[in-house]
Amino acid sequence: MSERTRAWKLSAIVMFGAFAIRALAVTWRYRITNEESYRALRARSEPFIFAFWHGQMLPLLWRHRGEGVAVVVSSHRDGEIIARIAEHLGFRTIRGSTSRGAARALLGIVRELENGAEVAVTPDGPRGPAQKFASGALVAAQRVSVPIVGVAAAASRAWRLRSWDRFMIPKPFSRVNVVYAPPTSVDAPSSREAESQASTFEALLGEALAAAERG
Repeated sequence: MSERTRAWKLSAIVMFGAFAIRALAVTWRYRITNEESYRALRARSEPFIFAFWHGQMLPLLWRHRGEGVAVVVSSHRDGEIIARIAEHLGFRTIRGSTSRGAARALLGIVRELENGAEVAVTPDGPRGPAQKFASGALVAAQRVSVPIVGVAAAASRAWRLRSWDRFMIPKPFSRVNVVYAPPTSVDAPSSREAESQASTFEALLGEALAAAERG
């Protein structure tokens, strides 16, 4: 396959994907809990990190479309599709992940935060293990002294892909519950000690997800 054909195919997939997401997402009904947890930071122009599990990405990308958040997307080939669709939805992208391009991703996150931006991270992506908090977001938050806002989503009816993360696609006209955890700082004097707080943030996301599933 030539480069031109490959590029055309990628563009077609991205355009179809963006269209399909919009057509589906406009039917969703959102119920939001604890939105003020990040709205207050935004009102003060304080940078922070959104953290959510990879499998809940789709309804959260739609929820925050057009806000200019910088989202970390894998450097793997399939990440290119996600990155382009995210850009169609009004996100900026940082390329890299815990398994490939980790140093570049960390530098990108730190740079965005230092410039006053908001960053979104899936700390268990792109390959898992599911719902295990990798250290990148913790190290970035510790270096720049910004809080992490955990967020979770659950749908009243959804398709689940047979993937490592059980990727969730809310069905048409389903209710999507989104719960934001309180902004939480990484209280550690060094990057090494920041990494040790993974279980704390896993618990925060677990509590938010439980609340979202209760509705």
